[in-house]
Amino acid sequence: MRAEGQALIERIQKAMALVRKFLDWDRAVRRLDELNARVEDPTLWDKPKEAEAVMKERRRLEASIGAVSQIEAEMADAIEFIELGEMEDDAATIDEGHATLKALAERADRDKVQALLAGEADGNDTYLEVHAGAGGTESQDWAEMLQRMYTRWAERKGYKVELVDYHAGEAAGIKSATLLIKGDNAYGYAKTESGVHRLVRISPYDSSARRHTSFSSVWVYPVIDDTFEIEINPADLKIDTYRASGAGGQHVNTTDSAVRITHQPSGIVVASQIDRSQHKNREIAMGMLKARMFEAEMQKREEAASAEHASKSDIGWGHQIRSYVLQPYQQVKDLRTGLVSTAPGDVLDGELDAFMAAALSQRVTGEKVEVEDVD
Repeated sequence: MRAEGQALIERIQKAMALVRKFLDWDRAVRRLDELNARVEDPTLWDKPKEAEAVMKERRRLEASIGAVSQIEAEMADAIEFIELGEMEDDAATIDEGHATLKALAERADRDKVQALLAGEADGNDTYLEVHAGAGGTESQDWAEMLQRMYTRWAERKGYKVELVDYHAGEAAGIKSATLLIKGDNAYGYAKTESGVHRLVRISPYDSSARRHTSFSSVWVYPVIDDTFEIEINPADLKIDTYRASGAGGQHVNTTDSAVRITHQPSGIVVASQIDRSQHKNREIAMGMLKARMFEAEMQKREEAASAEHASKSDIGWGHQIRSYVLQPYQQVKDLRTGLVSTAPGDVLDGELDAFMAAALSQRVTGEKVEVEDVD
């Protein structure tokens, strides 16, 4: 078999092995059998909420297990097809078999990512906060670049984006911004972006055209509904109101409609100025607070991730997840997975899926991918 065919087979096998490991294959198959038996029980729907949870889990396992089985079966057929072509020295048959393998490899990569989005809140909408680090205008401009990058990423995926909170920088850029991103698996994808992002470039604000390093942090947490029980003691809350100052100056100098809530025991702070109504902004901010507290609880269950998200302080070298270098060379490198792109312009324009997929995979394997160019 040609080298390209062997490489495609290894790519498919690697993707399916990751899915099998993530699912804990034998346990998942047994669990699906149990769920199928429960669905046959006519009393299941006596408890609608429990029945819906059973059906949801069953659909997810059925889809994941079925996808792996189908891809592995089709790969075996393609290999047999290529071997037949080689025996008969039929170039057309061999080429057709390789084309099938290529399509299967692309499908395996997509199915791998979908299978990895099986966390408790992965399917939910998400909040994404960007905060400028120390460094004044440089870091504030970088924070605004990140805000645009995630907005473009969301738009590329067909998601809806709303600006929930916004604080402009003194001269340019932003001090902070919170996006609400709505769409299937928005949190599942975006959760891999939490951490510190570093930019190296020739500063447009430096008259001597010197190279500057800037830091900004990203914080991601899911939108949750009433099915997630989060108890908050009103006595623990400090609620402040202020005048909204959204991008472009809307709502400026009108009323104190923006709301900031501080959960004093944890130090969590959330804010909303998306609506003209103070009451509505308070409701939105409470939803954000519950989401942040839920996300904090999830992180406690993941020791490795917990260390990464434990604090938003010290936005600098020690907490980096990715470097974006525009000078003296062009490169974006994810420091967790080793993945590299030599097209930072495309990345900053929202081409983030390869980085997110690699980070999701690393959560399962605990290993870095081989350093490679994603372009």
